Amino acid sequence: MGNSALANEAVKSVALTGNEAVATAMRQIHPDVVAAYPITPQTEIVQIFSTFVADGLVQTEFVPVESEHSAMSATVGASAAGARAMTATSANGLALMWEVLYIAAGLRLPIVMPVVNRALSAPINIHCDHSDTMGARDSGWIQLYSENAQEAYDNLIQAVRIAEHPEVNLPVMVMMDGFIISHGMENVFLLSDEEVRKFVGERKPHYTLLDAENPITVGPLDLQDFYFEHRRQQAEAMFNADKVVQEVADEFAKLSGRQYEFFEAYKLDDAEMAIVVIGSTAGTAKYVVNELRAKGVKAGLLKMRMFRPFPAARLREALADIPAVAVMDRADSLAACGGPLFGDLRAALYSASKRPLMNNYIYGLGGRDVTLDHIRTVYQDLEEMLRTGEVKREINYLGVRE
Repeated sequence: MGNSALANEAVKSVALTGNEAVATAMRQIHPDVVAAYPITPQTEIVQIFSTFVADGLVQTEFVPVESEHSAMSATVGASAAGARAMTATSANGLALMWEVLYIAAGLRLPIVMPVVNRALSAPINIHCDHSDTMGARDSGWIQLYSENAQEAYDNLIQAVRIAEHPEVNLPVMVMMDGFIISHGMENVFLLSDEEVRKFVGERKPHYTLLDAENPITVGPLDLQDFYFEHRRQQAEAMFNADKVVQEVADEFAKLSGRQYEFFEAYKLDDAEMAIVVIGSTAGTAKYVVNELRAKGVKAGLLKMRMFRPFPAARLREALADIPAVAVMDRADSLAACGGPLFGDLRAALYSASKRPLMNNYIYGLGGRDVTLDHIRTVYQDLEEMLRTGEVKREINYLGVRE
Protein backbone atom coordinates (compact mmCIF):
# COMPACT_ATOMS: atom_id res chain seq x y z
CA MET A 1 0.00 0.00 0.00
CA GLY A 2 1.59 3.27 -1.08
CA ASN A 3 1.81 6.28 1.22
CA SER A 4 -0.52 8.27 -1.05
CA ALA A 5 -3.26 5.71 -0.42
CA LEU A 6 -2.61 5.90 3.32
CA ALA A 7 -3.27 9.63 3.13
CA ASN A 8 -6.47 9.31 1.07
CA GLU A 9 -9.38 10.92 2.94
CA ALA A 10 -11.84 8.63 1.15
CA VAL A 11 -10.24 5.43 2.45
CA LYS A 12 -12.31 3.84 5.23
CA SER A 13 -11.25 0.19 5.14
CA VAL A 14 -7.85 -0.84 3.87
CA ALA A 15 -5.31 -3.63 4.25
CA LEU A 16 -2.48 -2.31 6.41
CA THR A 17 0.36 -3.66 8.48
CA GLY A 18 0.40 -2.62 12.12
CA ASN A 19 3.26 -0.23 11.44
CA GLU A 20 1.35 1.38 8.56
CA ALA A 21 -1.77 1.70 10.71
CA VAL A 22 0.15 3.41 13.52
CA ALA A 23 2.00 5.73 11.13
CA THR A 24 -1.36 6.66 9.61
CA ALA A 25 -2.77 7.45 13.05
CA MET A 26 0.25 9.64 13.76
CA ARG A 27 -0.31 11.53 10.49
CA GLN A 28 -3.96 12.08 11.37
CA ILE A 29 -3.05 13.22 14.90
CA HIS A 30 -0.60 15.67 13.29
CA PRO A 31 1.87 16.10 16.16
CA ASP A 32 3.96 19.27 16.34
CA VAL A 33 7.24 17.40 16.86
CA VAL A 34 8.38 13.83 16.21
CA ALA A 35 11.91 12.82 17.25
CA ALA A 36 12.98 9.56 15.66
CA TYR A 37 15.66 6.89 15.70
CA PRO A 38 15.27 3.58 13.85
CA ILE A 39 15.15 0.18 15.52
CA THR A 40 13.67 -3.07 14.24
CA PRO A 41 10.74 -3.81 14.20
CA GLN A 42 9.58 -0.24 14.86
CA THR A 43 11.63 1.46 12.11
CA GLU A 44 8.82 1.51 9.55
CA ILE A 45 6.61 3.68 11.77
CA VAL A 46 8.96 6.67 11.77
CA GLN A 47 10.16 5.91 8.23
CA ILE A 48 6.62 6.03 6.84
CA PHE A 49 5.83 9.10 8.95
CA SER A 50 8.95 10.84 7.61
CA THR A 51 7.60 10.43 4.06
CA PHE A 52 4.36 12.12 5.15
CA VAL A 53 6.49 15.03 6.37
CA ALA A 54 8.58 15.08 3.19
CA ASP A 55 5.44 15.02 1.03
CA GLY A 56 3.94 17.97 2.90
CA LEU A 57 1.02 15.95 4.29
CA VAL A 58 1.87 17.13 7.82
CA GLN A 59 3.73 20.20 9.07
CA THR A 60 5.40 18.25 11.88
CA GLU A 61 8.94 19.18 12.87
CA PHE A 62 10.70 15.86 12.24
CA VAL A 63 13.92 15.54 14.27
CA PRO A 64 16.32 12.71 13.33
CA VAL A 65 18.50 12.05 16.36
CA GLU A 66 21.58 9.97 17.15
CA SER A 67 20.04 7.56 19.68
CA GLU A 68 16.84 6.62 21.46
CA HIS A 69 18.06 8.44 24.58
CA SER A 70 18.25 11.57 22.44
CA ALA A 71 14.85 10.82 20.88
CA MET A 72 13.12 10.83 24.24
CA SER A 73 15.17 13.81 25.43
CA ALA A 74 14.14 15.85 22.38
CA THR A 75 10.53 14.77 22.86
CA VAL A 76 10.64 15.84 26.51
CA GLY A 77 12.01 19.26 25.54
CA ALA A 78 9.38 19.75 22.86
CA SER A 79 6.54 18.68 25.15
CA ALA A 80 7.74 20.93 27.97
CA ALA A 81 7.73 23.80 25.46
CA GLY A 82 4.04 23.16 24.79
CA ALA A 83 4.25 21.04 21.65
CA ARG A 84 2.30 17.83 21.03
CA ALA A 85 5.34 15.54 20.79
CA MET A 86 5.74 11.88 19.87
CA THR A 87 8.40 9.27 19.22
CA ALA A 88 8.44 5.49 18.75
CA THR A 89 10.76 2.62 19.68
CA SER A 90 11.30 -1.05 20.48
CA ALA A 91 13.27 -3.23 22.90
CA ASN A 92 16.90 -2.08 23.31
CA GLY A 93 15.87 1.37 22.12
CA LEU A 94 13.36 1.61 24.95
CA ALA A 95 16.04 0.41 27.35
CA LEU A 96 18.38 3.17 26.16
CA MET A 97 15.60 5.68 26.95
CA TRP A 98 15.28 4.35 30.50
CA GLU A 99 16.52 7.41 32.37
CA VAL A 100 14.38 9.77 30.31
CA LEU A 101 11.22 7.64 30.61
CA TYR A 102 11.13 8.48 34.30
CA ILE A 103 11.87 12.14 33.58
CA ALA A 104 8.99 12.37 31.07
CA ALA A 105 6.56 10.90 33.58
CA GLY A 106 7.91 12.85 36.56
CA LEU A 107 7.61 16.12 34.64
CA ARG A 108 3.98 15.21 33.83
CA LEU A 109 4.46 15.49 30.07
CA PRO A 110 1.67 14.03 27.87
CA ILE A 111 3.96 12.30 25.36
CA VAL A 112 2.48 9.46 23.29
CA MET A 113 4.84 6.72 22.12
CA PRO A 114 4.04 3.62 20.08
CA VAL A 115 6.25 0.71 21.16
CA VAL A 116 6.62 -2.40 18.99
CA ASN A 117 7.31 -5.19 21.46
CA ARG A 118 10.60 -7.02 20.98
CA ALA A 119 12.82 -9.16 23.18
CA LEU A 120 15.63 -7.48 25.08
CA SER A 121 19.24 -8.59 24.60
CA ALA A 122 21.24 -10.64 25.45
CA PRO A 123 21.34 -12.81 23.40
CA ILE A 124 20.44 -10.48 20.52
CA ASN A 125 16.93 -11.12 19.26
CA ILE A 126 14.68 -8.97 17.06
CA HIS A 127 11.41 -10.86 17.56
CA CYS A 128 8.48 -10.44 19.90
CA ASP A 129 8.11 -10.73 23.58
CA HIS A 130 7.01 -8.20 26.19
CA SER A 131 10.21 -7.93 28.21
CA ASP A 132 10.87 -4.39 26.97
CA THR A 133 7.66 -2.68 28.08
CA MET A 134 7.15 -4.94 31.10
CA GLY A 135 10.52 -3.73 32.28
CA ALA A 136 9.18 -0.16 32.02
CA ARG A 137 5.91 -0.93 33.76
CA ASP A 138 6.75 1.11 36.86
CA SER A 139 8.25 4.12 35.07
CA GLY A 140 5.06 6.16 35.46
CA TRP A 141 3.75 5.71 31.91
CA ILE A 142 0.21 4.60 31.14
CA GLN A 143 0.40 1.37 29.11
CA LEU A 144 -2.13 0.20 26.52
CA TYR A 145 -1.57 -3.13 24.73
CA SER A 146 -3.08 -4.04 21.36
CA GLU A 147 -4.29 -7.40 20.05
CA ASN A 148 -4.20 -6.39 16.38
CA ALA A 149 -3.52 -3.51 13.97
CA GLN A 150 -7.03 -2.09 14.41
CA GLU A 151 -6.61 -1.86 18.15
CA ALA A 152 -3.15 -0.30 17.78
CA TYR A 153 -4.61 2.38 15.49
CA ASP A 154 -7.52 3.05 17.82
CA ASN A 155 -5.40 2.99 20.98
CA LEU A 156 -2.96 5.55 19.59
CA ILE A 157 -5.71 8.04 18.78
CA GLN A 158 -7.28 7.60 22.23
CA ALA A 159 -3.87 7.88 23.91
CA VAL A 160 -3.55 11.54 22.92
CA ARG A 161 -6.76 12.46 24.73
CA ILE A 162 -5.84 10.35 27.75
CA ALA A 163 -2.34 11.81 28.07
CA GLU A 164 -3.45 15.43 27.70
CA HIS A 165 -6.45 15.25 30.01
CA PRO A 166 -5.95 17.92 32.72
CA GLU A 167 -6.49 15.35 35.49
CA VAL A 168 -3.83 13.06 34.02
CA ASN A 169 -0.95 14.78 32.15
CA LEU A 170 1.08 11.59 31.95
CA PRO A 171 2.86 9.93 29.02
CA VAL A 172 1.28 6.92 27.31
CA MET A 173 2.87 3.90 25.62
CA VAL A 174 0.80 2.08 22.99
CA MET A 175 2.08 -1.45 22.34
CA MET A 176 1.76 -4.02 19.58
CA ASP A 177 3.59 -7.32 19.09
CA GLY A 178 6.69 -7.11 16.93
CA PHE A 179 6.42 -8.66 13.44
CA ILE A 180 3.22 -10.52 14.40
CA ILE A 181 1.22 -7.28 14.33
CA SER A 182 3.75 -4.69 13.17
CA HIS A 183 4.49 -6.48 9.88
CA GLY A 184 1.35 -8.59 9.50
CA MET A 185 -1.28 -7.17 7.15
CA GLU A 186 -4.89 -6.88 8.29
CA ASN A 187 -8.06 -5.08 7.32
CA VAL A 188 -8.15 -1.81 9.26
CA PHE A 189 -11.10 0.58 9.43
CA LEU A 190 -9.82 4.14 9.37
CA LEU A 191 -11.44 7.32 10.56
CA SER A 192 -11.19 10.36 8.33
CA ASP A 193 -8.46 12.92 8.99
CA GLU A 194 -11.10 15.44 10.00
CA GLU A 195 -12.69 13.04 12.50
CA VAL A 196 -9.34 12.30 14.15
CA ARG A 197 -8.27 15.95 14.28
CA LYS A 198 -11.58 16.91 15.86
CA PHE A 199 -11.37 14.04 18.36
CA VAL A 200 -7.85 14.84 19.57
CA GLY A 201 -8.31 18.62 19.37
CA GLU A 202 -5.49 21.06 20.09
CA ARG A 203 -3.10 20.64 22.95
CA LYS A 204 -3.71 23.29 25.59
CA PRO A 205 -0.90 23.05 28.16
CA HIS A 206 -1.41 24.81 31.48
CA TYR A 207 2.28 25.73 31.70
CA THR A 208 5.01 25.88 29.05
CA LEU A 209 8.69 26.74 28.99
CA LEU A 210 8.08 29.36 26.32
CA ASP A 211 5.50 31.42 28.23
CA ALA A 212 7.64 34.45 29.08
CA GLU A 213 4.83 36.08 31.04
CA ASN A 214 4.53 33.08 33.37
CA PRO A 215 8.02 31.61 33.73
CA ILE A 216 8.43 28.15 35.21
CA THR A 217 11.29 25.89 36.23
CA VAL A 218 11.45 22.42 34.72
CA GLY A 219 13.58 19.64 36.19
CA PRO A 220 14.98 21.40 39.27
CA LEU A 221 16.75 19.75 42.19
CA ASP A 222 13.91 18.42 44.36
CA LEU A 223 15.11 17.21 47.74
CA GLN A 224 13.40 16.19 50.99
CA ASP A 225 11.14 19.21 51.22
CA PHE A 226 9.03 18.53 48.10
CA TYR A 227 10.07 15.35 46.26
CA PHE A 228 7.62 13.10 48.13
CA GLU A 229 4.69 15.45 47.44
CA HIS A 230 5.51 15.58 43.74
CA ARG A 231 5.64 11.78 43.56
CA ARG A 232 2.31 11.62 45.38
CA GLN A 233 0.81 13.98 42.80
CA GLN A 234 2.14 11.73 40.05
CA ALA A 235 0.54 8.73 41.75
CA GLU A 236 -2.78 10.58 41.99
CA ALA A 237 -2.66 11.27 38.26
CA MET A 238 -2.34 7.52 37.66
CA PHE A 239 -5.40 6.92 39.86
CA ASN A 240 -7.25 9.55 37.80
CA ALA A 241 -6.20 7.89 34.56
CA ASP A 242 -8.37 4.88 35.34
CA LYS A 243 -11.53 6.98 34.98
CA VAL A 244 -10.24 9.00 32.03
CA VAL A 245 -9.30 5.92 29.98
CA GLN A 246 -12.90 4.74 30.13
CA GLU A 247 -14.37 8.18 29.42
CA VAL A 248 -12.18 8.53 26.32
CA ALA A 249 -13.04 4.99 25.19
CA ASP A 250 -16.76 5.71 25.49
CA GLU A 251 -16.42 8.90 23.44
CA PHE A 252 -14.32 7.07 20.84
CA ALA A 253 -17.01 4.38 20.58
CA LYS A 254 -19.59 7.01 19.60
CA LEU A 255 -17.27 8.17 16.83
CA SER A 256 -16.02 4.83 15.52
CA GLY A 257 -18.54 2.20 16.66
CA ARG A 258 -15.68 0.33 18.36
CA GLN A 259 -15.98 0.05 22.14
CA TYR A 260 -12.91 -0.53 24.30
CA GLU A 261 -12.69 -1.43 27.97
CA PHE A 262 -9.81 -1.94 30.38
CA PHE A 263 -9.86 -5.56 29.33
CA GLU A 264 -11.96 -7.82 27.11
CA ALA A 265 -13.95 -10.52 28.90
CA TYR A 266 -14.47 -13.24 26.31
CA LYS A 267 -17.12 -15.80 27.31
CA LEU A 268 -16.37 -15.30 31.00
CA ASP A 269 -19.93 -15.00 32.32
CA ASP A 270 -20.36 -18.71 33.08
CA ALA A 271 -16.73 -19.81 32.70
CA GLU A 272 -15.29 -22.42 35.04
CA MET A 273 -11.76 -21.83 33.78
CA ALA A 274 -10.05 -18.92 32.07
CA ILE A 275 -6.80 -17.75 30.55
CA VAL A 276 -5.54 -14.19 31.08
CA VAL A 277 -3.29 -12.94 28.29
CA ILE A 278 -1.91 -9.78 26.64
CA GLY A 279 -1.49 -8.98 22.95
CA SER A 280 -1.85 -10.98 19.76
CA THR A 281 -1.99 -14.38 21.51
CA ALA A 282 -5.52 -13.50 22.58
CA GLY A 283 -6.69 -14.21 19.03
CA THR A 284 -5.21 -17.72 19.13
CA ALA A 285 -6.71 -18.34 22.54
CA LYS A 286 -10.19 -17.20 21.43
CA TYR A 287 -10.13 -19.87 18.72
CA VAL A 288 -9.44 -22.55 21.33
CA VAL A 289 -12.16 -21.15 23.62
CA ASN A 290 -14.67 -21.46 20.78
CA GLU A 291 -13.46 -24.98 20.09
CA LEU A 292 -13.88 -26.00 23.74
CA ARG A 293 -17.27 -24.31 24.04
CA ALA A 294 -18.49 -26.39 21.08
CA LYS A 295 -17.60 -29.45 23.16
CA GLY A 296 -19.48 -28.18 26.20
CA VAL A 297 -16.39 -27.06 28.13
CA LYS A 298 -17.01 -23.79 30.00
CA ALA A 299 -13.79 -22.04 28.98
CA GLY A 300 -13.22 -18.29 28.91
CA LEU A 301 -10.58 -15.68 28.23
CA LEU A 302 -9.63 -12.30 29.62
CA LYS A 303 -7.49 -10.11 27.35
CA MET A 304 -5.72 -7.22 29.03
CA ARG A 305 -5.73 -3.89 27.22
CA MET A 306 -4.68 -1.49 29.99
CA PHE A 307 -1.78 -2.73 32.09
CA ARG A 308 -0.89 0.59 33.73
CA PRO A 309 -2.71 1.77 35.71
CA PHE A 310 -3.48 -1.80 36.72
CA PRO A 311 -7.29 -2.27 36.94
CA ALA A 312 -7.08 -4.43 40.06
CA ALA A 313 -10.61 -3.99 41.41
CA ARG A 314 -12.23 -4.65 38.04
CA LEU A 315 -10.08 -7.73 37.46
CA ARG A 316 -11.01 -9.01 40.91
CA GLU A 317 -14.68 -8.63 40.04
CA ALA A 318 -14.27 -10.34 36.67
CA LEU A 319 -12.21 -13.32 37.85
CA ALA A 320 -12.94 -13.97 41.52
CA ASP A 321 -15.84 -16.38 40.82
CA ILE A 322 -13.93 -18.42 38.24
CA PRO A 323 -12.51 -21.54 39.94
CA ALA A 324 -9.31 -21.91 37.87
CA VAL A 325 -7.25 -19.20 36.12
CA ALA A 326 -4.07 -19.47 34.06
CA VAL A 327 -2.01 -16.34 33.46
CA MET A 328 0.13 -16.25 30.31
CA ASP A 329 3.15 -13.94 30.37
CA ARG A 330 5.23 -13.16 27.28
CA ALA A 331 7.96 -11.97 29.64
CA ASP A 332 9.73 -13.50 32.60
CA SER A 333 10.32 -11.29 35.63
CA LEU A 334 13.37 -13.47 36.44
CA ALA A 335 12.33 -13.24 40.06
CA ALA A 336 11.81 -17.02 40.34
CA CYS A 337 8.12 -16.42 41.04
CA GLY A 338 6.58 -16.04 37.58
CA GLY A 339 5.90 -13.30 35.10
CA PRO A 340 4.89 -9.68 35.77
CA LEU A 341 1.22 -10.08 34.84
CA PHE A 342 0.94 -13.14 37.08
CA GLY A 343 2.42 -11.30 40.06
CA ASP A 344 0.16 -8.27 39.70
CA LEU A 345 -2.96 -10.32 39.08
CA ARG A 346 -2.37 -12.68 41.98
CA ALA A 347 -1.87 -9.68 44.25
CA ALA A 348 -5.14 -8.15 42.95
CA LEU A 349 -7.04 -11.35 43.74
CA TYR A 350 -5.56 -11.78 47.21
CA SER A 351 -8.38 -9.83 48.88
CA ALA A 352 -11.15 -11.61 46.92
CA SER A 353 -13.59 -13.57 49.05
CA LYS A 354 -13.16 -16.52 46.69
CA ARG A 355 -9.72 -16.87 45.18
CA PRO A 356 -9.30 -18.98 42.05
CA LEU A 357 -6.66 -21.64 41.73
CA MET A 358 -3.93 -19.95 39.67
CA ASN A 359 -0.89 -20.92 37.69
CA ASN A 360 1.44 -19.12 35.31
CA TYR A 361 2.84 -19.86 31.85
CA ILE A 362 5.89 -18.05 30.51
CA TYR A 363 5.64 -18.39 26.73
CA GLY A 364 6.77 -17.05 23.38
CA LEU A 365 10.06 -15.50 24.48
CA GLY A 366 12.16 -14.19 21.60
CA GLY A 367 9.33 -14.75 19.14
CA ARG A 368 8.84 -18.48 19.83
CA ASP A 369 5.57 -19.52 18.18
CA VAL A 370 2.55 -20.13 20.38
CA THR A 371 0.28 -22.69 18.74
CA LEU A 372 -3.27 -23.90 19.18
CA ASP A 373 -1.85 -27.03 20.83
CA HIS A 374 0.00 -24.89 23.37
CA ILE A 375 -3.23 -23.15 24.33
CA ARG A 376 -5.07 -26.48 24.44
CA THR A 377 -2.43 -27.73 26.87
CA VAL A 378 -3.09 -24.79 29.18
CA TYR A 379 -6.83 -25.53 29.23
CA GLN A 380 -6.11 -29.22 29.84
CA ASP A 381 -4.03 -28.23 32.85
CA LEU A 382 -6.89 -26.03 34.06
CA GLU A 383 -9.30 -28.96 33.75
CA GLU A 384 -6.98 -31.04 35.92
CA MET A 385 -6.81 -28.24 38.48
CA LEU A 386 -10.62 -28.19 38.58
CA ARG A 387 -10.78 -31.96 38.94
CA THR A 388 -8.16 -32.27 41.71
CA GLY A 389 -8.54 -28.90 43.44
CA GLU A 390 -4.75 -28.54 43.35
CA VAL A 391 -2.17 -26.59 41.39
CA LYS A 392 0.34 -29.21 40.31
CA ARG A 393 2.93 -26.74 39.08
CA GLU A 394 2.61 -23.02 39.68
CA ILE A 395 5.23 -21.69 37.23
CA ASN A 396 5.39 -23.30 33.78
CA TYR A 397 7.47 -22.63 30.68
CA LEU A 398 5.24 -23.28 27.69
CA GLY A 399 6.79 -24.53 24.45
CA VAL A 400 10.40 -24.53 25.70
CA ARG A 401 12.70 -27.49 25.02
CA GLU A 402 13.59 -29.03 28.37
